[in-house]
Amino acid sequence: MYRFLLSRQWVILTLVALLLIPTMIRLGIWQMHRYELRTARNQLVTEALTAKPVPVETLTSPGNTVTNTERYRTVTAKGRFDTADEVVVRRRTNSDDEVGYHVLTPFVLTDGKVLLVNRGWIASDGPSQTAFPKIPAPPRGEITVSGRLMPDETTAASGIKNLKGLPDRQVMLINSAQEARRLDARVLGGYIAQTAPEPKGDVPELVGNDPGSEDAALNYAYAIQWWLFSAAVPVGWVVLVRRELRDRRAAAAEKETSQNEPATV
Repeated sequence: MYRFLLSRQWVILTLVALLLIPTMIRLGIWQMHRYELRTARNQLVTEALTAKPVPVETLTSPGNTVTNTERYRTVTAKGRFDTADEVVVRRRTNSDDEVGYHVLTPFVLTDGKVLLVNRGWIASDGPSQTAFPKIPAPPRGEITVSGRLMPDETTAASGIKNLKGLPDRQVMLINSAQEARRLDARVLGGYIAQTAPEPKGDVPELVGNDPGSEDAALNYAYAIQWWLFSAAVPVGWVVLVRRELRDRRAAAAEKETSQNEPATV
């Protein structure tokens, strides 16, 4: 009665089931890996956000690469803003998904080094984004700024192309090495997203105060779901085999009954 399993239809069905089981198991493992990565990242972000503020030069220096454990750390710096060499970063959005600029202002420390400060978001003056926008001035003189330490932006990490031939004083990426060449100065690695002092009138609009957290629990649920699917495949195959066997036995019994019935006189 099980010879039907050698038919073309059942051979194909069995092969598909055998392929689905390891595929679903691997998908579950992949989702669990994503869960572990997101959980670890959320832990790093939480630790960074709750850490006490430290002077910026304790975490970065010229040519330094900001690490994942240093990202989002609150740092402080004492110096003055250099608005003469200020640039804007194109194609950045605010909390309402409006396209504008980020204002990137060099901050000259008391020892002469330069810290790049993202002072926040401003709207563009027009759709072409060719003219340098009007930017509210930062506080004058020597002040202390605070912000979240961020790594240099790269095309590989952000997906943003570093276009050439841009309008004057406009850039695509916030990159300390690039700005060091432009300014001919010792620029600290990375940059900070300013959190204090807050601008008057909320312009520029501060960015990066809360990086948020990724929903790792969703990946955990997906992993369990894929593994349940992989377990359901052999169970479903057995159910289909038993149903086919039952139908074939019923058909055989019906045929035998019809053959044993006496002929009508």
